[in-house]
Amino acid sequence: MPHAARGVRRLAGRVPLLGPAHVSGDSMLPALRAGDRLVVDHRGRVRPGRLVVARFADGTLVVKRAAERRTTASGRAGWWLLSDNPAAGVDSRHRGPVADEDVVAVVRGRFWPWPRPARWL
Repeated sequence: MPHAARGVRRLAGRVPLLGPAHVSGDSMLPALRAGDRLVVDHRGRVRPGRLVVARFADGTLVVKRAAERRTTASGRAGWWLLSDNPAAGVDSRHRGPVADEDVVAVVRGRFWPWPRPARWL
């Protein structure tokens, strides 16, 4: 799961285009490891198979893989998000679909540690 970036300035109420995220936990192994630093696009288009940063209902920020479009329990459009390592972590199998507005960014790449093959991009 990523930690929210501290110190990211918002200009005139706008969401920055690119930002950092920090991975913790093993839910996205083998693609991502604890300690990885990511570049995320806050205005990126979510598509099936892409890694995204999302906010669960309890406020927890997570990195998961967007699997498919679903409808939330409240009838809103959303995404079914899955861990690459189903034995670790929490995803839509436990929490249900995540509403579109709670998918906050699309992962564009890893900037640390570098280099390491990134087959998931």
